[in-house]
Amino acid sequence: MKKSTLIIVAFATFTATMNAQKKDIKKSESEVAWKGYKVTGSHEGTIAIKSGNLVFDGETLTGGNFVMDMTTIGSTDLSGEYKGKLDGHLKSDDFFGVEKYPTASLIFTEVQASGKNAYQITGDLTIKETTHPVTFTLSVYGSKATANLKIDRSKYDVRYGSSSFFDNLQDKVIYDEFDIIADLQF
Repeated sequence: MKKSTLIIVAFATFTATMNAQKKDIKKSESEVAWKGYKVTGSHEGTIAIKSGNLVFDGETLTGGNFVMDMTTIGSTDLSGEYKGKLDGHLKSDDFFGVEKYPTASLIFTEVQASGKNAYQITGDLTIKETTHPVTFTLSVYGSKATANLKIDRSKYDVRYGSSSFFDNLQDKVIYDEFDIIADLQF
């Protein structure tokens, strides 16, 4: 490669890096909801965002990362004593062990445009200090972004009620996959 070509490539790379803009997630205006399924029904709730941002080059999404405050995990479909019991159980070592693992994180490793305002994201999801790749679609409209993720909890050592780890659970089975729905403002 000629010296002038190297200088042009280096300048283009430097310029692209300079154009990158981090947009912080507005935690109080954003929501992350979860929904878990069992043989006899489902439960749903929320988790607070501790920090996060999306990275753009102009109008194009190029990266992002999030930290979830797992100590805030709670149900929204129950009230009173039953809500307290489920919330406590989700925070216990049977599920997310929030005393030892107070956060979970997602770091985008690859972002590809997949349509108008849509991106195919691959990222490293860490729960209970265990990291696995996840792939999902993120849609961006103005200063809002939405994503739906399916997560297999058994990969992150969240074993309670899982037929992947325990036999003879019958109608007490809690399915391994749960949903995360993120509505983000930035």
